[in-house]
Amino acid sequence: MRLVIARCSVDYAGRLTAHLPSAPRLILVKADGSVSIHADDRAYKPLNWMSPPCTLKEGTGDEDGVWTVINKAGEKLIITMEEVLHDSSHELGVDPGLIKDGVEAHLQELLADRIETLGDGYTLIRREYMTAIGPVDILCRDAEGQTVAIEIKRRGEIDGVEQLTRYLELLNRDPHLAPVRGIFAAQEIKPQAKVLATDRGIGYTILDYNALRGIEDDKLRLF
Repeated sequence: MRLVIARCSVDYAGRLTAHLPSAPRLILVKADGSVSIHADDRAYKPLNWMSPPCTLKEGTGDEDGVWTVINKAGEKLIITMEEVLHDSSHELGVDPGLIKDGVEAHLQELLADRIETLGDGYTLIRREYMTAIGPVDILCRDAEGQTVAIEIKRRGEIDGVEQLTRYLELLNRDPHLAPVRGIFAAQEIKPQAKVLATDRGIGYTILDYNALRGIEDDKLRLF
């Protein structure tokens, strides 16, 4: 990972245009090729970004200090450096992925064993379906044969929806699986996570732990 702190301006040109005026910002260039620009607020969310696959070209000569990031759709993120305050690279290696707590792991096991509770005709492909950025909790098919990726949390928040979004981007590049839709499943889902999931075209499901264990009515509430 490369970390650059610089005073810079940023322009995006694609389906729409956007401009960030000059200010000190953090630029992250990850090993997967993604580039994101951050301010010292907004928690983890970048001001602008380019998801992989994309290429980064650092200008020389008359364009010295101008970074151009281009994705496969031809969209551009142009970063104009005015002053570089810090520039360092760090090898992080392969991440082991998020380790679920006991409840999440058990929810995954129970839902995989009773995948039909999502709807008639659902069939399991496998649990812990590995991708380049970590394992998808459950991969299955619905009654129409479409691939479905399921991310399971005990408490469903925005970061879980973001995680599932990244998995879907990768899975939909595989012609043997695409098109792949997502379901965000949790015992409790925050309103903001529901809004984001809906905006991303991701379904969400409230899981009843006791019902999955066969203690109560085994219906899931699908929204």
